[in-house]
Amino acid sequence: MINKRLLVKNLLAHNDENSFYDKKRSINIGHKEGKGKFLKHVCALANSNPKNHSFIVVGVEDEDNKIVGVDFFDDSKIQNLVNAYLDNPPLIAYENIPFPHLAEGKVVGLITIKSNGKVCALRKNIWKYYGGSVFFREGSISLPKAFDIELNDINSKAVATIEQHARNNIELTLDGVIDFINNRHKDLENNYKVFKEQFVVCWAGNTKKVKGKTYFSRVDIELINEQVKLFYSTLDEVAIIYDEGSFTTTEYVRLGLGNKLKYYPLEKMTITFEDNGTYQIQSDLIFEAPKYDKKTLHHIFNANTSLLQKIEKGIDLKLGELEDLSHLPATYLICSLNGFGEAKDQMEKAKSLVKKANEEVYRSLKESLRILRKVNYS
Repeated sequence: MINKRLLVKNLLAHNDENSFYDKKRSINIGHKEGKGKFLKHVCALANSNPKNHSFIVVGVEDEDNKIVGVDFFDDSKIQNLVNAYLDNPPLIAYENIPFPHLAEGKVVGLITIKSNGKVCALRKNIWKYYGGSVFFREGSISLPKAFDIELNDINSKAVATIEQHARNNIELTLDGVIDFINNRHKDLENNYKVFKEQFVVCWAGNTKKVKGKTYFSRVDIELINEQVKLFYSTLDEVAIIYDEGSFTTTEYVRLGLGNKLKYYPLEKMTITFEDNGTYQIQSDLIFEAPKYDKKTLHHIFNANTSLLQKIEKGIDLKLGELEDLSHLPATYLICSLNGFGEAKDQMEKAKSLVKKANEEVYRSLKESLRILRKVNYS
């Protein structure tokens, strides 16, 4: 079993970017340019490593390898994006790796890519890249190549050595459990469960009971053996159930207009642990967006846009407008879910405008965009 935090450290220590490893300060697959660049690198790494894993580490400064972290990213449908744009798509996994010195909610993203052994190519145009393009790695650069080029296996030994040095052990697991409970989440209710005598899952959060059921908010869930953060949210609420072989979470989002708010189930995630030391994660989107009158939403959308224009011009908001601003992330989200295509762009714009001025609204905007990304990719 590989400790993913150790794996990241070993990759960063392995000289510089090369034909099986890339590093990024951040990625943005919410826009065509970022999506195109991401698919190019995935394609190149898959073709350059047909018989072993390749990796992208996200949240690292390029110049000095400083680990700065990125926001928790929990889009389990990223494989759908790869499948939609690439022929012979590789298997891809995005995992969130916590590091002790990073701020709450910040992690290092680890993208693991496994080729299917065939030449991977762009299926259709994306940004400035044309359908049919094939990319390979030359050192730290992803470059286009002829389609009929032969796939060569040159990295298996190096990757196997790095993964071997990242193997987990009992000491690392115990240290991880103690750190999770006693240090990072000592102010929250903590729990842990051992599955199949091998896997340790820890979770923490504020709890409340509704009709005999327990729900967690400000939730953090980690698979300690691999140092992988499975779930993190400061706003949404989560129900957790488990048995001897599986651990299931159901995420709920609170939506509504004004004070008429209701919890809607968003996504169900089940981790099934096997006796042979492996596990499978199954995520299912179970969300049904609430529907509202279009005239009402047009009024709300225009009011939100007016608020952003005032903030952009430096005009002080009145008391009632400040309250409307606190609802802006949720109302823009509802507009987007009801067919207002411009709402997502306005949410991105609002993020940059309120980042320093209103931390609570900024966090809510990030959560709303996270929900929207999940729904759109599914």
